[in-house]
Amino acid sequence: MEIRGKAVLITGASEGIGAACARIFAQRGARLALTARNRQKLEQAGAPDALVVAGDLTEAAVRRQVVTETLARYGRIDILVNNAGVGLYTGAWQASLAAARQMFELNFFALLELTQLVVPHMREQGGGAIVNVSSIAGKAPFPWLTLYCASKYAVCALSDGLRMELAPYHIQVTTVCPGHVETGFAEHVLEGRLPERVRRTRKFPISAEQCAEAIARGVERGAHTVMAPRVGWVLVALQRLLPRLVEAQVARLYHASEPPT
Repeated sequence: MEIRGKAVLITGASEGIGAACARIFAQRGARLALTARNRQKLEQAGAPDALVVAGDLTEAAVRRQVVTETLARYGRIDILVNNAGVGLYTGAWQASLAAARQMFELNFFALLELTQLVVPHMREQGGGAIVNVSSIAGKAPFPWLTLYCASKYAVCALSDGLRMELAPYHIQVTTVCPGHVETGFAEHVLEGRLPERVRRTRKFPISAEQCAEAIARGVERGAHTVMAPRVGWVLVALQRLLPRLVEAQVARLYHASEPPT
């Protein structure tokens, strides 16, 4: 799909991957609608002509408002980039259910409802593209963020099913699985923190701009899955082929970060 001239709605666009997507899509000539909670950061995202709708996407009214205002401005939505998300570093057996529900509300249910709100308009206009930003953690689980992995696995499964559901309507669905992207993501987690030893051993970092460029290219070529960086496929393949070995190594790294009791 060509991006130039397309109306693109990007969530979580105030910083990180979302803000980088705003810049990259603007450079390709897209007409943008940006949403996140922080209006000031949205206005500084590098797309001066963009529609800005500030609000908390965990609220259903805000989700409807974003879609309504985008349609009012542009008359259509050609590309939906479901990027908004939040992390949770507390172990699944320790995390509060309130935090887990809050995370799923943003990472999965906000994404789902925005998709449900946008698809009827894409069908009417004859096609479109939905980009769901999951994570490499949606393909291979990590014990330092088990519940986050669960939310991102759900995004991957939803995307794969949607791709088949929407194929007759010329709506492409792309799943994005970022690995280690240099953003402020870890500063905004709901609970817990990344174990220090895990943080030190993370490899193959990419910038938010590199990730956004990979997303834009994925939209242009109609990719099913975008792995950024692509070396992430090696971990996914190993996890599928040698699950016991990979799980043992990852568990050893995780528990080595625990303080002595």
